[in-house]
Amino acid sequence: MDCAGTHLIADLWGCRGLDDVSLVEAALREAASAAGATLLQLHVHGFGEGAGVTGVALLAESHVTVHTWPEHGYAACDIFLCGRLCAAEPALEALADRLSAARREVQLIPRGHPAPAGPRRVPSPA
Repeated sequence: MDCAGTHLIADLWGCRGLDDVSLVEAALREAASAAGATLLQLHVHGFGEGAGVTGVALLAESHVTVHTWPEHGYAACDIFLCGRLCAAEPALEALADRLSAARREVQLIPRGHPAPAGPRRVPSPA
């Protein structure tokens, strides 16, 4: 069986605007587009002024989620894309750019078959 897809999990640090529902919504839309994915639905929930935001983009190819902690400048991102026509890395670039991330920690996990070496860590850009 070929790999069912790629699951990218990222911690973004030094982010700005993490309490802004409109910003997180725009970041999710841009991530879906950058991945080459088909956006089916988008739901974003803000937890109040100065508090975090949770957003999910439901894609025909799976999903992109963002959970933010503005008090820490931190966003947790989850990008799972099935098939060969979509790419998780451009989606992450769109999220990191829109959220002004200063640093990122990333894991790429092939889904659909066992990975003998486990998750592959991707170095942060310099």
